[in-house]
Amino acid sequence: MIVEILEVLFLGLAGLMMAYLVRHYIFTLAVLRWAQKGRKAEATGNASYQPTVSILIPAYNEERVIGRILQRMTELTYPKDKLQVIVIDDASTDKTGEISEQYSSTFSLIKVLHRNENEGRRGKASASNAGLKLVASEIVICFDADYYPQRDVVEQLAKEFADPEVGAVQGRVTVLNEPYNVVTRLVALERIGGYRVDQQARNNLGLITQFGGTVGGFRRDLLERLGGWDESMLAEDTDLTFRVYLAGFKVHYVNGAECYEEAVENWRAYWRQRYRWARGHMQCAFRYSAAVLKSHDLGVREKIDGLLLLNVYFMPVLTLLSWLICIPLFFLLTQPWLFAFWALTPISLYSFVGNFAPFFEVGVGAYLDGRRRAPWLISLLVVTFLYNIPICTKALLDLLISRVSGKKSTCWNKTMHSGNGNSYIMKK
Repeated sequence: MIVEILEVLFLGLAGLMMAYLVRHYIFTLAVLRWAQKGRKAEATGNASYQPTVSILIPAYNEERVIGRILQRMTELTYPKDKLQVIVIDDASTDKTGEISEQYSSTFSLIKVLHRNENEGRRGKASASNAGLKLVASEIVICFDADYYPQRDVVEQLAKEFADPEVGAVQGRVTVLNEPYNVVTRLVALERIGGYRVDQQARNNLGLITQFGGTVGGFRRDLLERLGGWDESMLAEDTDLTFRVYLAGFKVHYVNGAECYEEAVENWRAYWRQRYRWARGHMQCAFRYSAAVLKSHDLGVREKIDGLLLLNVYFMPVLTLLSWLICIPLFFLLTQPWLFAFWALTPISLYSFVGNFAPFFEVGVGAYLDGRRRAPWLISLLVVTFLYNIPICTKALLDLLISRVSGKKSTCWNKTMHSGNGNSYIMKK
């Protein structure tokens, strides 16, 4: 009886892994097919549509990078009479507020909101909500403090809102400090697969395109109707993604709206960042899985993709569970045909390597970007996948404990930025 139960569990896990494997193959083939049709197919939206735009930059102790993005804000090509930049200095203890004020005193489009210790330090979502209260523009665009966008990024994003069904947009994230070390290079590969292929495929196939929390924006009236950012969620970006879709709107991905980020530079910082993403994503899975299934605004394909997207951070944990089940099955008498599924397990694992951007998505993304040397490190992405197993396992256990105890985290659990990305800026 025990053997049969283990066999059923193992087959179920193998089937789930294969579902993700097929999904990633479909995404890769879809993007390749789109690329063969020519780059002109990428142009969407209405370039003549130029609504008023407010840019929110929440910042807590970002003195090493805040000047970089504010300088770029002054260089944006979007009409300045339709543009507003709001920096939310969230009770910083360094020179973030001082640097922001220097730019504000020189450039009238930049405004600074200072939050004191009683108001601030409650997380990025809380800071963003504070900034939203000052917005009167039609569109709200968000940037993290360590980002460095292209000069035309606002028009690239804003034109998508000419379509009344579009409630939010997302641009492409690329790594600014990629050459720094092996960690930044691997993160860059994850970003290539995750955006150039995964996000593009979801957009082209009419599935659930994900808002990534930065380099993206919303209709202000929709954002206010949804209640802004949920301050109880660690992955407020994923939370908003599903609230937008459940409200009957879409999220569009714009590959041409590129923005450079300063990636984490060591494994400890990688752990902290991915732990936050994993736990927050799992929060969203518990909250929205049933709502996605019941939604009348989502089609069958969107529901399937939505469920797979919501539950992707559980996969490293389930992979670990499948390995643990394999051990007793190996020593017990099992059905001969089960060995065929054991043979598929390494294939499925290799299709997961990296931050859930499998090797063929990364490879195809690098190929489409014309990257020749970057794919050499693809095989090392198995290290990041193995590293994500304890990260996601701890995230799940901590989330379950917090749900039982009722304890919530509302403080900044931010990634520290060194400012090393400044050396890679070449008059972009």
